[in-house]
Amino acid sequence: MAGQERQARLSDRIRVILAERLEKGLRDPRLGFVTITDVRVTGDLQHASVFYTVYGSDEEREASGAALKAATGMLRTEVGRKLNTRLTPSLEFIADALPENASTLDALLREARERDQAVAGIAVGAQYAGDADPYVKPREFDEADEADDEDDAGEVDDEK
Repeated sequence: MAGQERQARLSDRIRVILAERLEKGLRDPRLGFVTITDVRVTGDLQHASVFYTVYGSDEEREASGAALKAATGMLRTEVGRKLNTRLTPSLEFIADALPENASTLDALLREARERDQAVAGIAVGAQYAGDADPYVKPREFDEADEADDEDDAGEVDDEK
């Protein structure tokens, strides 16, 4: 359990260091508005996967990804200087699919709302296919029916 806690602390620290460094800026003009969303460190603390998102068009995302890959060595040096660990983990930058997933979910929710509205529109003028109250009710007997039932109960079958 202590190893997982150390991984989590190291992941958070790397995320903060990288975010601060990106906030100061890199000298690469390709770098756009980058947000570090998550950092995951392996159990042996040798490798860190850095997830990021870029605000902008697809071309800006690709250019920012290339800028981050080009600056990996400099960013790793910065992380190593501020971490105070024996080994500095290698960094791998991975574009986070969070915005695309969010837009897909928004589209699915919008489609579900539209379908619900269509069903509600159809249901406004709908009528029941059978009786208005389809549940079985207890049978009500007349006095004549009760007399017939008593006669039938008193008879014995002679055929057996």
